[in-house]
Amino acid sequence: MCAFFLPYQQAWLRDTSRIKLMEKSRQIGMSWTAAYELVRRHALSECPLDSWVSSRDEMQAKLFIDDCKKFASVLNVAAEDISGGKILAAADSQTLGFANGTRIWSLSSNPDAQAGKRGTRVLDEFALHPDPVRLYSVAYPGITWGGNLEIISTHRGRENFFYKLVEEARYGGNPKNISLHRVTLQDALEQGFLKKLKENLPAEHEVASMDEGEYFDYVKNSCADTESFLQEYMCEPADDNAGFVSYDTIQKCVYKCGEDWRQPANPENPLYLGVDVGRSRDLTVFWLLERYADVLYTRDVKVLRDIPFSEQELVLYSYLSLPALRRAAIDQSGLGRQFAERAQERYSSSRIEGVSFTSSTKEMLAYPLRSRFEDATIRIPDDMEIRADIRAVRKETTASGGIRFCAERTADGHADRFWALALAVYAASSGSSYSRMELVGRKENGFIW
Repeated sequence: MCAFFLPYQQAWLRDTSRIKLMEKSRQIGMSWTAAYELVRRHALSECPLDSWVSSRDEMQAKLFIDDCKKFASVLNVAAEDISGGKILAAADSQTLGFANGTRIWSLSSNPDAQAGKRGTRVLDEFALHPDPVRLYSVAYPGITWGGNLEIISTHRGRENFFYKLVEEARYGGNPKNISLHRVTLQDALEQGFLKKLKENLPAEHEVASMDEGEYFDYVKNSCADTESFLQEYMCEPADDNAGFVSYDTIQKCVYKCGEDWRQPANPENPLYLGVDVGRSRDLTVFWLLERYADVLYTRDVKVLRDIPFSEQELVLYSYLSLPALRRAAIDQSGLGRQFAERAQERYSSSRIEGVSFTSSTKEMLAYPLRSRFEDATIRIPDDMEIRADIRAVRKETTASGGIRFCAERTADGHADRFWALALAVYAASSGSSYSRMELVGRKENGFIW
C-alpha cells in the first residue's frame, strides 16, 4: 500500500468506520483511492454484499466504475499468477462483477435509485449533487444490514448539506458517529502529491520544474478568484450570504457532466442574446440562450479579451444573423454605445436594445436573473469562471438607503459573464424596454420584483 498511496490516501483506506466523510481539495486522487478500496474489498471471497456508487451525475459515476475496472484488472492478473483463480466474473459500462458473486454498481444520480438496495454506498462529489439531503436520506438505510457509507466531496457553499454534515461531525457532538477526514491542497503537497503528479505528466509539462510552493501559487493564480481557490482547493466553503446568488441555486442549474450544452438549438425555439462590452480592462462576453417551454438553455458563451471592436462586431453580427434570434440586449455604457447603435443600424432596431448600466437598470437586470436560478428555469455550463462571475456580484445598501450591485475587479474582468447572462435573460423577457419591463412577484427592501 505504501508504495502506491500517499499518507492521506492510506488513512482513508485503513479507516473501516461505518460512516466516513472526506472534505477535500480537487484532483488529489481520492476518487481513485475510493475505487481501489471497493475493488480490494470485493476481491475477498468473504465479501457479502454489493456496493453502489453515486456521483453528481451518471457520467461521473461511470468514470468511477472505470477506475474500479483498472484496479480489478491488475488484481485479477495477480490472482491468476498466484492461485490460478480469478476475482473477476463480468463487467460492463455500469457494473463490475466478481467471482464471489458480488458486484460494484454505478447508480443514477436520482436519489430514489438508492432505495431497496443493501450494501456499501460511495457518494462521490456529494456536495455537487442536485439534492444531497435526499440522497443521504435514501442511501443511509441501505447499510442497515452491513456495509459502509462513504462520502467524498469538495465544498459548495455553507448552506449545502455536505457542509452541515462536516460541521455537525466537527463541532456538533457528532451524533451520526462520522469519521471525518480533511485534505487541503497544502496537506496533499506536504505529503508528496506533487511528486506523484509529476510521475504522470510529460517531462516538458510546465509543472515538471516546479517545487511545492511554486505549484501552490500556480494553482491559486489559475483559479477564477480567491473564493473559488479557497473552496475548491482549501476546504473553506464560500459564504452564501456574501453573494447575490447562492451556490446551491447555481448548482441546481448547471448542465450535467458530459452533456452537450452547445448542441444546435431547435430551429423552432427562439434565441436570445446578451452582450456585455469591454475592451482592455474588462471582457466582452456574448451569451446565447434558447427558450424551451419556460426554461432558458445556454447554447453558447463567447469571451473576448483585448480584441479590436471591428473584430468584436463580426462576432456580434454572426449571432444577429441567426434566423431564430428574437432579441438582443447590448450593454451600451461607455464604449458599448457605438457598438449597439451600429448594430441597430444594420439590423432591425426592434430586435436590438441598447442598455445603459445604471444602479436602477442593474437592479432590474439582477433580480430576474436570480429568480431564474431560484426557480431552476435556467441552465448554465458547469464552468468555474462562470460560477465565479455569478458569485462575484454583491448587493450593497448605500448610505442613503439605495441598492447597488458591485463586484471586485479581477484579472478576469468585472463579473462580465454575470451581466451578459442577465442581459440575455432580459432579452428573453416579454418587455421591449425598461419602462415596460415585467416585474415578477418578489418583494425585497421595499421593491416588488
